[in-house]
Amino acid sequence: MIPQGFIQDLLSRVDIVEVVGRHVDLKKAGINHKGLCPFHGEKSPSFIVSPSRQTYHCFGCGVHGNAIGFLMEHTAATFVEAVEDLAQQVGMVVPQEDRSPEQIERAKAEKARQHSLTDVLARASGHYQAQLRKSPRAVAYLKGRGLTGQIAKRFELGYAPEGWRALASGFPSYDDPQLVESGLVISPEVEPGEDAKRYDRFRDRIMFPIRNVQGEVIGFGGRVLDKGEPKYLNSPETPVFSKGKELYGLFEGRQAMRQRGYALVVEGYMDVVALAQYGIGNAVATLGTACTAEHVHKLFRHTDMVVFSFDGDAAGRRAAVRALEAALPHATETHTVKFLFLPTEHDPDSYVRELGAEAFERCVEGAVPLSRQLITVAGDGCDLGTPEGRARMLNQARPLWNLLPDGLLRRQLLGEIARQGQMPERELQALWLGEAVAPAAAAAAPAGPAERPRWQPKGEWKPKGDWKNRQRGEEIRPAGPRAAPATHADSATRLLLLHSELWDALADEDRALMHDLPGIHGELIQWLERHLTHHGASPWAVIEAGLLADGLSAAAARLSRPSRELGVEEQNPAGDLEIAIGQLRRQRQQALAATAGGSATDEDRRRALELMATLRAHHGVTRS
Repeated sequence: MIPQGFIQDLLSRVDIVEVVGRHVDLKKAGINHKGLCPFHGEKSPSFIVSPSRQTYHCFGCGVHGNAIGFLMEHTAATFVEAVEDLAQQVGMVVPQEDRSPEQIERAKAEKARQHSLTDVLARASGHYQAQLRKSPRAVAYLKGRGLTGQIAKRFELGYAPEGWRALASGFPSYDDPQLVESGLVISPEVEPGEDAKRYDRFRDRIMFPIRNVQGEVIGFGGRVLDKGEPKYLNSPETPVFSKGKELYGLFEGRQAMRQRGYALVVEGYMDVVALAQYGIGNAVATLGTACTAEHVHKLFRHTDMVVFSFDGDAAGRRAAVRALEAALPHATETHTVKFLFLPTEHDPDSYVRELGAEAFERCVEGAVPLSRQLITVAGDGCDLGTPEGRARMLNQARPLWNLLPDGLLRRQLLGEIARQGQMPERELQALWLGEAVAPAAAAAAPAGPAERPRWQPKGEWKPKGDWKNRQRGEEIRPAGPRAAPATHADSATRLLLLHSELWDALADEDRALMHDLPGIHGELIQWLERHLTHHGASPWAVIEAGLLADGLSAAAARLSRPSRELGVEEQNPAGDLEIAIGQLRRQRQQALAATAGGSATDEDRRRALELMATLRAHHGVTRS
């Protein structure tokens, strides 16, 4: 937990003009600074930064807040990440009450090490850009791909010259161990007593700097100019770079994602840059690996819709299967996923250059929804005209459906899968969830011979016990609740809204858990986090007014309805919250274990994962 006093001290030391100015081009306007709003598209500036109040406000879209809120909104950082980023900028150490002094020192040293490596990578990026300007051959290659100098500057493209030690001219000491640690230089293992002959990792390649959401260079992708292998070469795993977590073009494309309303995932660096050249700046690319669930999670922090673009060949279809598996755990009624398949002779780069941006955007509009893609993948190789084919389709659909989080989309898809398999939805649900099948509608059965009336007791049956003392006309209360019992997500969200001061007492990982809840729960928690950032803990009356102003009061009321109808009163809100979050934590661990292929004790889950492995093998997909 970060003390509130530290937050106030941090905000008093931070210069919001400097913080915002790293991301927005600001100009002095009287006592304030003005620029184009990064949160919506506009041609005349209405975004104001006030150094006296240390706040920002847009008169166009209404966003406002302090330096912490800006980083959370603009870079999709969590509250803790934003605080740590600002603290590092002003030389403060974030206090953590649950960490020992040794742990704090180790974390501080690791931060310093990472900052030093990003400085080395930034210097290398500048060196590669300077080498590009000196190489007519590299410039001619980029022009031949239809790129302008302006787009090359925006993405900071460079060139790694031929030669084994060309990078030595960009650094004072080629023996600096950080050149090896950052992945720029290779130092092969040698026998004791022998000199290690270092050499550049990237040689005679167009260089694509990979930046994190803060804009720091964390790695490179290098493409050969002519024929050669490998076609693309990426930086190795380092303390600042993990290709399974990062996306090329995310830093450059965040604003376009907000303006267009979706993120476009493509397969190559050149696809990202070429699409931006033609005005489609919301594209990102994975870094030589299949799309992972962490990639999808990161994108959904910037937008509510993700469109995967693949070539129409067999390799593209296999990649689509992997992307589907990665997207399913994050697909909800509020998160949209689509799949775009281009003609086999095209990739996004060639398609947009040959047919133009408008034709490509029309393809995006016709992209396949996740629900249809799931059924297509499950039905691949199945003859739905036969019972055997339909059974096989249902067998292949089950492990995919199991990856979906609980919610409306999951229930809707169950009905769609049942219709495709020509099976009653109730029976399929009972089969997949291990429930008992409810008796079929007996009234629909053909009438048989009339049965003789059964013997009926004479007289009125009189109950025993307290019932005989019940007064005539007294209301008979139902034995069960009139509303469905609240889920753990309902309880935790409701308690935090009613007792917002409990948010500060949560551990960082529990805040992240609540923040990432799907559907309306996550939306309410994200709203609450923004409210607390700007206004601090507030009584329920203030929270309720804010929810009403933002159109979320009805959703919050629905969460409390079951408890209200049951007459539940919290005697210990903090204890109840701890229990609810503990249950959510266990549910997440079970889901992650199943998704990651970990050993599960539940027999149905084990069988589902085995079926998923069979499905991947059927489509020729291998884990990377």
